[in-house]
Amino acid sequence: MQLNVEEKSTVKKVLHIEIPKEDVAKELDAAYNELKKTATVKGFRKGKIPRKVMETRFSKDVHADLVPHLIQNSFSEAVEEHKFKLVGGPMIENEPELVPGEAFIFDIAIEVMPELGPVDFKGLELKKNMYEATDQEVDAQIQMIRKSLATKEKVTEERPVRTDDFVLIDYQGFVDGEPFDATPLVENYVMAIGGNTLPREFSEKLTGVIPQKELDIDVVYGDGHNDAALAGKTVTYKVFLKEVQEQVLPPVDDTLAQKLGQFKTLDELKAAILDNLKKGYVRRVEHELSEQIFTVLLEKNEFEVPDAMVDAELQGIIAEAEQAYAQNNVNLEDVGLGRDFFEKQYRHVAEKQARRHILLGKIIEQEKLELTDEELEAGYAEMAVGMRASVDAVKNFFKMDPRQLDYYKHTQLEKKASRLIIEQSNVTEVTPEIDTGEADSSTDEQAENQEAADQQDKTDQ
Repeated sequence: MQLNVEEKSTVKKVLHIEIPKEDVAKELDAAYNELKKTATVKGFRKGKIPRKVMETRFSKDVHADLVPHLIQNSFSEAVEEHKFKLVGGPMIENEPELVPGEAFIFDIAIEVMPELGPVDFKGLELKKNMYEATDQEVDAQIQMIRKSLATKEKVTEERPVRTDDFVLIDYQGFVDGEPFDATPLVENYVMAIGGNTLPREFSEKLTGVIPQKELDIDVVYGDGHNDAALAGKTVTYKVFLKEVQEQVLPPVDDTLAQKLGQFKTLDELKAAILDNLKKGYVRRVEHELSEQIFTVLLEKNEFEVPDAMVDAELQGIIAEAEQAYAQNNVNLEDVGLGRDFFEKQYRHVAEKQARRHILLGKIIEQEKLELTDEELEAGYAEMAVGMRASVDAVKNFFKMDPRQLDYYKHTQLEKKASRLIIEQSNVTEVTPEIDTGEADSSTDEQAENQEAADQQDKTDQ
C-alpha cells in the first residue's frame, strides 16, 4: 500500500491511498476462489465453474463486497502507522472503482485531535465569590410556590381588565372578512394579560375593557413568521370578552407546605429551600471558577478544533433543548426555534465546550490522572441520589452499556482535572458584587463563557 498524507490543517487531513494492482489481483483471486465453493451456474458442476464465467455472472457482487474490505483494511493500516487520534468518522472523498488489472486508488478525509504542548495551568489568579443564601431569597421562592399553586376566580364586580388579570375569551380569526382555516373558533380560552400564548395585540386591546364586550383585534404577521399559513397575513380576530379572573394566592402557612406533598410544616419547606439555595450557590461558584479557568487557559493555548467535535457538542445542546420543550409537549418548531436557529445561535458555545474537553483531556494525560475505586464509588453514590435509585441500580445500568461507563469515567476525570486546576491556583475569596443591571464591554464575553460552563455542567450531570 502506498500512502500520502495531505495536511489540510492541523486537524484536517486527506489520506491518498493506492493499493498496487498485484495486491488487488490477489484479493480478487481469493474472493473468486471462496465464491467458487458455493456458487451455482446452470450447466456447470459446483466448484468447477470457470473463472471467466464467474467474472461475467458475479463480478458486480464480488467487487461490491471487496471494495469496503480493501478500504477498511488499508485505512486501519494507515491509522495504525501514523497513530492518528481520529475524531468523527472518515469520509470517502471520491467513489472508488475496482478495475481488475489496475491499482485501487481512493482518498479519505479525516479529522484528528489537535496536538497540544504541555498546558501550564498552575498559579492562576482566581476570585471566589462567597455567596450567602438570605431570608429574602427564601421568601421569594415561597412567593413562586404560591403562584404555582394559585387558583383563578371570577371577578364579580364590574371593572375593566387590568395588567395582572386573566381573561376568559372566545376568538376566531378572519382574513378579508372570511373565516380563516389557520385561526378557527376557540371558545372559553383563559389568557394571561401580558402573556405570550397569543399575540401581544390581544393584551393591548383587552386591557381596560369591561367584560361582555365584543371587539376586533388586527394582527399583522410578518413574512418570516414561523407558521407558513400565517406568514404575510393580516388577521382580524373577533374576540368576545366573557369575564375577568383574578389570581388568588394560597396563604403562607403549614397548609402551603403540605400541598407540595413532601413537607408537614412551613418551617420544613423553608429549610429545604434554604438548603437548595446553598447547593445552588456551590454550583454557581463552580461555574464561575470554571469560567475564569478556561478564559485564561483558552487565551494561553490556541489550537484548531475538529468540526466533528463541535458538531457533536452542538447536537447535544439541541437535544437538551428538545427534551426540555418535550416535557411540556412542545417541539422547537412550534415556538419558532428550528434546528437551524440553534446551530447558528449556539455554535460558539459548542466550540467552547469542545475546547474545554480538549484542554482537560490534555491535562488528564499530562498529569496521568486516574480514578481511584473510592472516587468511582463516590460518583456512583452521587449519581444514585440524583436518579433516586440505588447504587446497585446505577452499577447495573453501566454493566448493560460499557460505553456509557467509559463516558461517565471520562467526565469524572474531567471534574478531577478541574479540581486540580483550582487546587493549584491562587484563589482569593471576595464579596459578590451587587448586580446593578448595567452592562459593560465585557458582559457579552462573560455571558458566553458562563453559557459554555452551564452547558458543560449539564453534560457532566
